[in-house]
Amino acid sequence: MKRKRYYYLITLQYLGFRYHGWQKQPDVNTVQRMTERTLAYVFGHKNFKLLASGRTDAKVSANEIAIELFLDNETLNIPEFLPLFNTNLPQDIRALAITETDEKFNIIQHPKVKEYIYLFAYGEKYHPFAAPYMTNILGDLDVELMKGGAKLFEGNHYLKTYCYKPTEHTVLEGEIELCEIVENDVFTANFFPEKSYVLRVQGAGFKRHQIRMMMGTLILLGKHELDLDFIKQSLLPNSTLEVNYIAPASGLMLNKMTFKE
Repeated sequence: MKRKRYYYLITLQYLGFRYHGWQKQPDVNTVQRMTERTLAYVFGHKNFKLLASGRTDAKVSANEIAIELFLDNETLNIPEFLPLFNTNLPQDIRALAITETDEKFNIIQHPKVKEYIYLFAYGEKYHPFAAPYMTNILGDLDVELMKGGAKLFEGNHYLKTYCYKPTEHTVLEGEIELCEIVENDVFTANFFPEKSYVLRVQGAGFKRHQIRMMMGTLILLGKHELDLDFIKQSLLPNSTLEVNYIAPASGLMLNKMTFKE
């Protein structure tokens, strides 16, 4: 029988604290592995494949990530399938929406804007229940200085300083459309510290650990271990400056993804 393929775009959200990132890997638990297991159980077969629009690292969460489902020889009744899919997914993974697309749609190459946020607080050690969602910096931070440093990242820059182990094939230039630090009113809980903050970064795509390395630099700036000139110099063409601190993964979240027309 000739194969007929159907195409669907699934929007997922998940808490990444107990997963080794999105991408399936041998011998560790990943979000892709659990999602594929659930689909195989619900479908009763493995005649499908998944492709994500991006990868998250270990312990990184996603409030909204898009994945494409390629399904062979059957169509989905979406109103029936979506609740069944959610019923069988682990509690820390949820499907928000499913829409049908076609073979012309390419989830990797289609123009998009990704928004990442990084939640953090400083001062005394806070409630352990907050650990999966934000990073706790013990001691003081000069948040106003950090706000100024964040704005320096906006625009087109040479980003080798913020690339983790770049190769000869790594594209070292990139554009950051928005980079700001604001008080956190995105996520709240009664066990969160009284005041917390969000680094918000928007762009078409980011390099491995890029935002965590940017955040690490801003934390060092807030501790007065670096100055604004370091960030300015680090973004100049052919900069050889290095970042020695990568911020913890658990504060990072892929917040939303917008596909352009």
